[in-house]
Amino acid sequence: MNNIKDVYRRIAHAAMRAGRCPSEVKLIAVSKGVDAETIKKAVDNGIRELGENRVQEAQEKTAIIKACLPESRVKWHLIGHLQKNKAKIAVNLFDMIHSVDSLELAILLNRYAGEAGKSQKILLQVKLSDEVSKYGIIKKNLIEILSGIMRLDNLQVEGLMTVPPYFDDPERVRPFFRELRGVKDKAAQAGFGLSELSMGMSNDFEIAIEEGATMVRVGTAIFGERSY
Repeated sequence: MNNIKDVYRRIAHAAMRAGRCPSEVKLIAVSKGVDAETIKKAVDNGIRELGENRVQEAQEKTAIIKACLPESRVKWHLIGHLQKNKAKIAVNLFDMIHSVDSLELAILLNRYAGEAGKSQKILLQVKLSDEVSKYGIIKKNLIEILSGIMRLDNLQVEGLMTVPPYFDDPERVRPFFRELRGVKDKAAQAGFGLSELSMGMSNDFEIAIEEGATMVRVGTAIFGERSY
């Protein structure tokens, strides 16, 4: 799969342009709508982090991939919106949940992680646009919510995530990535050291890296267009 090599090359070049080490950036291959056989080929070609948008779809795939590749050490990320009624399943499926957008959801995840004997890694999704279709914590409320989540014993808050508006010109997305980095810096000033910034997708991940992304969520550039 030559696309994977090309994406890694683009990640490396973007990181170096920003004076960063390419190893600072983790590639999450977004496998929504991709069949298990294609995912297996991607893993055979070096992919170790997979992102899914829907819990039910991931539930089917993870079982197949784990059976086919029991020693692959693939990590699974939930990058789509998480409904509260799917929280228990998500804890059992995913190594990291990127889309925690409320204290109420975090409390549920904490409870289910405790029942599973697991320390669940999460990111807090921050909403930086006025789009009704986007989920996330309003940035003015982040420190208060972060303070509450940090008191939960079974969650590890690793960083922040955002989904900016889509623009044909990826340069128009840069301010959103820069803003999320600024939110992370303000959280650090308040005493919350967050290491991860999950931002950037197929059309804009290089700009996200230039603005500090540590995780990029790339699907189309690896697997091609999907039907949804």
